[in-house]
Amino acid sequence: MAMGLTMGLNLLLLLAMVAANLLSLYHLSSTLQSKPPPSPPIPDHLIRQLSTIRATINHLTRLQPPPLSSPTAKIPTTTPTTPPDLLLYAHLSPIASSCRDHPHLLHQYMSYTPFSLCPQDSDLAESLILRGCHPLPRRRCFSPTPPHPTSSLPSNPFPTSLPDSNVLWPSPSASSSSSSSCQSFKCLNPKLGFDMAVESKKFLYYKSELDLTISQLLMNAKSSDSILRLGLDIGGGTGTFAARMKERNVTVITTTMNLGAPYSEAAAIRGVVPLHAPLQQRLPVFDGVLDLVRCGHAVNRWIPVVMLEFLLYDVDRVLRGGGFLWLDHFFSKEGDLEKVYKPLIGKLGYKIVKWATANKTDSGMVKNGEVYLTALLQKPKSR
Repeated sequence: MAMGLTMGLNLLLLLAMVAANLLSLYHLSSTLQSKPPPSPPIPDHLIRQLSTIRATINHLTRLQPPPLSSPTAKIPTTTPTTPPDLLLYAHLSPIASSCRDHPHLLHQYMSYTPFSLCPQDSDLAESLILRGCHPLPRRRCFSPTPPHPTSSLPSNPFPTSLPDSNVLWPSPSASSSSSSSCQSFKCLNPKLGFDMAVESKKFLYYKSELDLTISQLLMNAKSSDSILRLGLDIGGGTGTFAARMKERNVTVITTTMNLGAPYSEAAAIRGVVPLHAPLQQRLPVFDGVLDLVRCGHAVNRWIPVVMLEFLLYDVDRVLRGGGFLWLDHFFSKEGDLEKVYKPLIGKLGYKIVKWATANKTDSGMVKNGEVYLTALLQKPKSR
C-alpha cells in the first residue's frame, strides 16, 4: 500500500509539472502576440552622463602596471595602486585615451607629492606627450625654477649669447647621455638654433629658390591685398622666425618640444612664446584667426601621411580667408613629392604663390634621392 501511495504522489507531481509548463507556454505565446507598450526614450543628457561614467571606469580599470617581463619574474607581494592625484583628476576631467596605453609611464609621472615641488622629469613628460598622452594630468605641484636666474632678460631677440642661469639644467646624475649632462648653451649643437650669431642671419638673405626672406614674405602679402599680424610657427625650434617677425610687429607663436635640449627656454629668453605641443596635437588656436602658418624642418616625410593630412587640414582650420601657409624646406623622396605630397597639398585648393624644389644633399654634398620643397600658398578668401 505504501508503494502505491508513493507512485500516486509521483504521478500527481508529474501532472503538476506538465500543467505548469503548459500554462507557461500559453502565457509566453499570449505575451508575444500582444505588443508591449513602447518604453519612453532615454533623455540625451542621461546618455551623455552614462557614456562619461563608462569612459572614466574604462580609463581607471585599464590603468594597470605592465606585465611581468618573464615567467620567472618575481610576483610583487603588494597590489600596485593608481596614484591618488590621477584618480582625482579622472573625476574632474577626461584623460587622453592614449594615456591608458602607457600605464607604467603615466603612474610614474603622477607619483608625486601634491602641494610640493614637481619632480624634474621633463623627459618623462615628453615621452608621454609624444605617445599622445596630452594634456598631461599633473596639476597640484610647484614648478621648480633656476636657483640663480639673471636679474634682467635681453630685449633684443638676437642677443650675443643666451644666459645659462635662466635654464633649469638636468642633473648630470639623472641621465648618462651626453646631451642630458650638458649644463650650458655652449655645449649644445650650434646648428640646432642655439648659436645666436648664426640665427641672426636667417630669413634675411636670398641664397637659392628655396629661400624666402621676411621682406619677400611681407611683399607677397601686400601684393595679395593681405596683411600679416598673427602667425604660428610649427616646430619652430628656438623661435628664430618668431623673433624675426617680432621686429616687424608681427606676433608669431612657436610650437616646440625640448627633446633633450632647452628649445622652449631659449625661445622664452628671446621674448617669444613657446607652445609645448607635439605635431599630432590639434592646434590650440580658434578657427579662422591666423594670418600665417609656417611649417619648418620638423614637418617632413618622416611624419606619417595620414598625420600630415590631419595637420594640413588643421592649419586650414586656423587660417583666416586669404591667410598664408608656408612650407619651408619640406623634404621627401623625389618620387613621393609628385605622387604623394603634391596631390595631398593640392587638396587644400590654395593659390600657389611660390613653389620651388631642389635636390637635398647630405653633409658631403652627395645626392640621396631626396628633394626640398618650399611653397607659399594662400587660402581662398571665401569658400
